[in-house]
Amino acid sequence: ACSVAILFYSGDINPYQIGQKPWFLGTLLLGFLFILVFNLIAKTSQSIGVSVASVATKMSLVIPVVFGVLMYNEELGMLKILGIILALAAVYFASIKEKKITIKKSALILPILVFLGSGIIDTSIKYVQEVHIKESEFPLFSATVFAAAAIAGLIFIGFKAVKTPLKINLKNVLGGIALGVPNYFSIYYLLRALQNPSLTSASVFTINNVAIVMLSTLLGILLFKEQVSTKNWGGIALAIISIILVAIF
Repeated sequence: ACSVAILFYSGDINPYQIGQKPWFLGTLLLGFLFILVFNLIAKTSQSIGVSVASVATKMSLVIPVVFGVLMYNEELGMLKILGIILALAAVYFASIKEKKITIKKSALILPILVFLGSGIIDTSIKYVQEVHIKESEFPLFSATVFAAAAIAGLIFIGFKAVKTPLKINLKNVLGGIALGVPNYFSIYYLLRALQNPSLTSASVFTINNVAIVMLSTLLGILLFKEQVSTKNWGGIALAIISIILVAIF
C-alpha cells in the first residue's frame, strides 16, 4: 500500500520535509492504530466469531458521526438520522449468523476495543483531513500512514517471534501484497469523499461502512455460495434504504 501511494505521488519525496508536515504525527498514530485494531479484530474473530468482529467494526461509524456533529457543527436532518439508525440495524442483520454465539463476560472487552479502535481511526482521519492535509498530499499522507503501520507491524512480529518461532507463509505474503492496492485506494478515496463540500462526514462514514457490509455479504453469496438467512436479506434491504436516505437527504 505504501509503494502504491508513492507511485501515485507526483511531487518530490524528502523524508526530512515529511517529518515537518503538520499531519506527520497523525500518520504515526494511525499506523499504530491500524496494526493494533487489525490484531484486535483477528483475536475477536478467533475468540468469539467473525460476525461479532464485523458488527463491532462497522457500528463504530457512530463515533466519527458524533464527532462531526460536535466538532464541526454538521447538521443532521430527521431523515438522515433515520438513515444512520437503519444503517446500524443493517450492519447487525447483514452480518449476524443463524448459529448462536455464546460470549463470556471476560471476552466482551475484545469487541468493545474493536468498536472504539475503529471509531478512533475514522475520527482521526476526519480530523487530519479537516485541519492539516491538502488534496495534493493525499498520496504522500497515505504512504506515510502505511509505512508507519508496516514498521509497527514488524515490531509486533519481532516481539511475537521471541515467544513463537516465525513461519513465513508465501500465500500470506502474496495476499498481503494483493490487499495493498485496495487498501491505498480505500484511504485515498475516503479522504476525497470527506473533502467533498456536498457530503458530511456522517454521510461518508455511514455509506462507506454499510456499503462494505452489503457488498461483502453479496460477494459471499456469489463467490463462496454462503447460506444467507432472512435476517441477512433484511439487513441488505435496510442497507440500501439507509444509503439512499443518508446520501440524498
